[in-house]
Amino acid sequence: MLHSVSNAEVQPPLFLLAPGAGASSAHPLLRHWAALLGELGTVRSFDYRYMMEGSRRPDPLPKLVAAHRAALAEARGDHAGPIVLIGRSMGSRISCHVSLEEKVSALVCLSYPLCGGGDATKLRDKVLREITTPILFVQGTRDPLCPLHLLEQVRREMLTLNQLHVVEGGDHSLLVRKMDLKARGETQTDVDEQIIRQIAAFVVAAPSTQPDNSR
Repeated sequence: MLHSVSNAEVQPPLFLLAPGAGASSAHPLLRHWAALLGELGTVRSFDYRYMMEGSRRPDPLPKLVAAHRAALAEARGDHAGPIVLIGRSMGSRISCHVSLEEKVSALVCLSYPLCGGGDATKLRDKVLREITTPILFVQGTRDPLCPLHLLEQVRREMLTLNQLHVVEGGDHSLLVRKMDLKARGETQTDVDEQIIRQIAAFVVAAPSTQPDNSR
């Protein structure tokens, strides 16, 4: 099932927001990002089938990709403009796989889980080297699932336009510790607004691609 959050002025692009492995689209963090993205355009969020069935164990990759593609097809039913696939953690990884099979305008990864289970010897980098869709990574410096030096190595070898927005002190949820925020004279709201501004700038700058609704 898809859930919509719309801007008062309906404008492209449409953001298809995918959740992480352990949380549904109803999680406060996902709702928070949906609301922020709603300032830029229309947002559609969805849940993978295993989550809707009450399981905490993610489905195999082919099933996750199929569910994501089905959500994309439904979103395209009433949106003719550009579509951006955006996801948190696992949802960002599956978005990348979907972009290999579906034409979309851009990808935004909120905390891409580069290291499987936090293991630096199990990099999920193959799909990143294969994609051709412009991609923005939003990563925290305290995220154990994506050491920035490893991501930088992968980025240098990627085929597509790619950008990185670093959240200084951010964890896997892109949250910064209160003591760090206080030392910098910032709030978490400031951090999140910086992320949204970066996403807005990236989407505008990324090559505009009209989705092929016939696929």
